[in-house]
Amino acid sequence: MNRIIISIVISIVTLSLNSCLVDDELNQIYEGNKPIELNDGLELSTPEVENIDSELLNSIYSDVYNDESLWSLRSLLVFRNGKLVSESYLKDEMDIVNRHLIWSCTKQVMGVLTGVALEQGIINSINDPISDYLNISNQNLSEKGSITIKNMLTMRSGINYNNDGLGGQTDQLLRQLPDNMLGFILDLPMINTPGSVFNYNDGDPNLLASIIQEKTNMPTDEWADDFLFSKIGFTNYEWVRYKDGYTFGGFGLVTTPRELAKIALMVADSGRWKGQQLVSKEWILDMTSEKVTINDSRYSFGYYWWIDQERGVHFMWGHGGQFAFIIPNKNLVVLMTSIPNTQGDYQISADEALKVVDRIVKAAK
Repeated sequence: MNRIIISIVISIVTLSLNSCLVDDELNQIYEGNKPIELNDGLELSTPEVENIDSELLNSIYSDVYNDESLWSLRSLLVFRNGKLVSESYLKDEMDIVNRHLIWSCTKQVMGVLTGVALEQGIINSINDPISDYLNISNQNLSEKGSITIKNMLTMRSGINYNNDGLGGQTDQLLRQLPDNMLGFILDLPMINTPGSVFNYNDGDPNLLASIIQEKTNMPTDEWADDFLFSKIGFTNYEWVRYKDGYTFGGFGLVTTPRELAKIALMVADSGRWKGQQLVSKEWILDMTSEKVTINDSRYSFGYYWWIDQERGVHFMWGHGGQFAFIIPNKNLVVLMTSIPNTQGDYQISADEALKVVDRIVKAAK
């Protein structure tokens, strides 16, 4: 994507979707969900071997293909005991290797990478203020110096960053209009006392990615590749940098469902990959434990990870309907990706996706 400037004209995409997509036959004909061997580091198995009702699972896939409310779904993958037992690509079978934007699932990857940064001493403590890490001249840094790493991990920096769509701050970064991403975020006014109010936004994780880059003297995506991605075979991806060279932290990863699943599988295995401990078990547990309750929502927040306490599920969640659900008590990981640039009612919500997950959980004996 030319270190892609993601200048996606979302309004045009939405108009196209409104005018024609829903009326078209969007999905391929359902022909089963048997995984394909790609020699990409994933271990394959079957529902029967992993004690999943294969007939029920097949019925779930068939229903998903025919559910108009899930028309934008691109893929559905099910893992049990760390093994891929079923997968299907509803729009294009080449999505097994084709990359697509996963949007805010990038935030959950940043949560994992924070654990790596802690182990390496890049970050000494999540209770440290950002003034310990940023050696830049900025007129507003003094009022922001008390913001901690933890504040950013829980979306409570207090910076007035608004994910308000077209024309707003997120859109400015998408179109790379400010000359400097780090300076742009730090120049924004404060709206709340650090640590006091949850404000879901791209600014906090973008800022955290920039801090890692400042401390390591290398782009955050290159550092991540050296110290995590290459160790789990996470290779079919691109991670977008801003025009000033800083890696995006709130969005920007472009990858495949199977590659994204590798991150989720490692988290599901308490930071291990094929028996090797890559991220501390303690950090994974802390990251996926509730830190923030959100008013008027059934979901809570850990360190960039979403949590459904009632279901006992923690998950990755990206715009449009990009999800990786981890269900520890069933040793299940369910991966769903969708058309990435849908808006409003045209994107798949967590509530809708979890209805499918609930059925898969019931099929797992």
